Amino acid sequence: MLYQYIKAIHIIFIVTWFSGLFYITRLFIYNTEANEKTGTERDVLTRQFTLMISRLWLGISWPSALLTLIFGGWMAYLYGSVPEWLWIKLGFVALLYAYHMTLHKLYAEQKAGIFRFSSRQLRIWNELATVLLISIVMLVTVKSSISPLWGILGLLLLIMLLLAAIRLYALIRKD
Repeated sequence: MLYQYIKAIHIIFIVTWFSGLFYITRLFIYNTEANEKTGTERDVLTRQFTLMISRLWLGISWPSALLTLIFGGWMAYLYGSVPEWLWIKLGFVALLYAYHMTLHKLYAEQKAGIFRFSSRQLRIWNELATVLLISIVMLVTVKSSISPLWGILGLLLLIMLLLAAIRLYALIRKD
């Protein structure tokens, strides 16, 4: 019974964490584009985006990442064993935390007024969270029902579709 409550809380914090990951990258994109403007418009927009980025990152994304880890660890402890599919999922989760840390670096850079990446590069980087989310959810729901080959092919297809969508968006946006 306790396991089910811990699992529900874990899922809630996963959802809030991913919401933060998806939105923070959008804010990085908007802040980067605002930085390309001039004068008062640039100052007002970058000040507002910097405030929004700080509140989201420190108030939602980081706490959610930490609470996801705490409740996930508690679930693992209560579950008692680690099945094979869960090891693979934990590998993707480790990649997700590494991705989170790259976003933290971007957060610190943008807060310092450093904009190393274009909005297009950030759009591409944003899709990594999508790939990790789909990978993790598929592993949790279908577990060993799908062959590793089909799983890898599905991920490659997803990545190609996401990159094509970004390219299409860039073409449409030019008009």
